[in-house]
Amino acid sequence: MTDRYDVCIVGGGSGGIGAAISAARAGLKTIIIERSPEPGGTANRCGVNMWESGVGGTGIPFEIYLRLKKIPYATSIYGYERHFLWQGRKSFPGGELVVCPDKQYINTLVRHGMRNLKEDENFARNNLFGVIFEPKEYAKVIMDMLEETATCRILLNTQFVEVHHNNERITHITLSNGETIYADFWIDGTGDGCFCFAAGCRRVKGQESKKTYGEPSAPEKPNDRMNGVSLIFRIKPRKGQYIDTLSKDIPDRCWWQKQYPFASIVSYPNDDRNVNILPIMLGEEFLNTPYDISYKECHKRCLSWWHYVQKEYPEFRGYEIHSFFPEIGVRETYRVIGEYILTEGDVKITPDKNYFNDTITIADHSLDRHGAKAGGNLKRPYPIPYRCLIPKGYTNLLIACRAASFSSIAASSCRLSRTIMQLGQAAGTACAIAKKTGCELPAVPSEVLHSELVRQNIQLTWPLERVIRNYLIKKEMN
Repeated sequence: MTDRYDVCIVGGGSGGIGAAISAARAGLKTIIIERSPEPGGTANRCGVNMWESGVGGTGIPFEIYLRLKKIPYATSIYGYERHFLWQGRKSFPGGELVVCPDKQYINTLVRHGMRNLKEDENFARNNLFGVIFEPKEYAKVIMDMLEETATCRILLNTQFVEVHHNNERITHITLSNGETIYADFWIDGTGDGCFCFAAGCRRVKGQESKKTYGEPSAPEKPNDRMNGVSLIFRIKPRKGQYIDTLSKDIPDRCWWQKQYPFASIVSYPNDDRNVNILPIMLGEEFLNTPYDISYKECHKRCLSWWHYVQKEYPEFRGYEIHSFFPEIGVRETYRVIGEYILTEGDVKITPDKNYFNDTITIADHSLDRHGAKAGGNLKRPYPIPYRCLIPKGYTNLLIACRAASFSSIAASSCRLSRTIMQLGQAAGTACAIAKKTGCELPAVPSEVLHSELVRQNIQLTWPLERVIRNYLIKKEMN
């Protein structure tokens, strides 16, 4: 079978979702291809069922939240309750985040301005709020939104097998189901840039040296260090208080590092908890180990950690493991070299520096490198330019995922789900503009793209525009 589309999106994670919905809504004949049995990527398959606090997220993410809010126990706003940095290591095995029924979505749209979590307890309690949601409901809402466009075909349990390209243009691809897909435009939402790589794009991994991009926090020499991974699991309350038995093949000590790591533990609306150990495996170890072996090893480490927590923190004896998520949560692997590479200097942009002319979203999350050196909170938001989505030299291809054109340090900040979804929304919108005007993707006029994104209520400046603020408040109240 052979078919032709205006745009083909490979990967149904946050970036792919944003791209597919925006492209299809603009009237493009769209297809999205996802290797898993459901869309959502890391947000549901890996258990990252929460959107951390941060600017942006006013486009499609907000629409998803509004739909989830209509479903009982499907979503809520969360905030800090306890943290070992505030009450001491013996108080809690990490950070506890609980449901905050008095907060709204708009309260989740800021992250910057904190010195650090230890010194700024009041700031964290009063400003750092996020969104947690049920993964199955999340996937269903996404499917509904894609199907409602009436112009988007969704292919699940399907992968690309071969990418055919000529003169830095993709012509068609072959799929694992035997189909051949032709398209005018292509978007990589795979997470590791494997689609771009198959098309001949250049990828990099690990930390760049300090002199590569002039990044103060970078190491003197390049290395293979990467942001750590997590195998997230869900726990639920139970009757009785006891410590679960640890199987004989799992040590009751931390064998992979000096001491057990801390965890982010977030409450679902139904009182279950999401447990994310930060991290459970270093990124470079994960990348250099076969996936099935990595998963088994992470599973063993989680069970050992859980046994330790039940022994040291009696409150967790009243919980049991409900389930492990089917895939490992990956924060960093490869990144594609694009027409512009976002660096630490861009992320730490000074207040008097002008935004990029082709800004497509803004972000303000800290430089957050689980298991790898270099970090820090930000004083203000920073812009992400459209050029970061354009693989260098390519004319009909964009990349909208954590593998977009960022340095390793910059990627540690702008890799979060809502930011990536906004990159996808911009990518899908850019394809619609290119189709309408007859131009190549790199030639999409910045002012046209900017205007269209503003029309879609996407935040491109800070502070939050009054029009968007009123839109968010009014929509959630209705």
